[in-house]
Amino acid sequence: MNLSLTTSKTPLIAGLGAAVCITLLSSLSNLDSALWLMAPFGATMVILFGLPASPLAQPRNIVLGHVLTAAIGLAVADLLGLTPWSLGLAVGLAVTVMLLTDTTHPPAGANPLLIMLAGEDWHFLLTPVALGAVTIVAFGYGYHRWVSHQPYPQRWF
Repeated sequence: MNLSLTTSKTPLIAGLGAAVCITLLSSLSNLDSALWLMAPFGATMVILFGLPASPLAQPRNIVLGHVLTAAIGLAVADLLGLTPWSLGLAVGLAVTVMLLTDTTHPPAGANPLLIMLAGEDWHFLLTPVALGAVTIVAFGYGYHRWVSHQPYPQRWF
């Protein structure tokens, strides 16, 4: 297989960006009592750093996808509690809302499950969800601008 030097470096550059971004979020969690990290952010790294031109990697999709689905998980948990049906409803509503609002971000589909199974409260919507997603987008912007030299974002909001 004949890969150009640029192409063969792309996975390493993407992996480095993901590693540094998660390290940053983890370090912010250690500096104060606020949580800045959640598992779905790991999947966000794949899309943001590996496929920055994808519509799924754009700031609108990352931030609103995570915030909307987290809010749905919190609301369904408050209204219906934790049951197999409420878990299914929350994920179904999350998918529907992301598609209707053009904010589809597949990693965010896990947010209702994470939130409901962990018993999170409404503070979780601010940290780690909203502040974490905004931090990820800001880091991704700078990383692609100054390190990977890939155009990002394709569109903001």
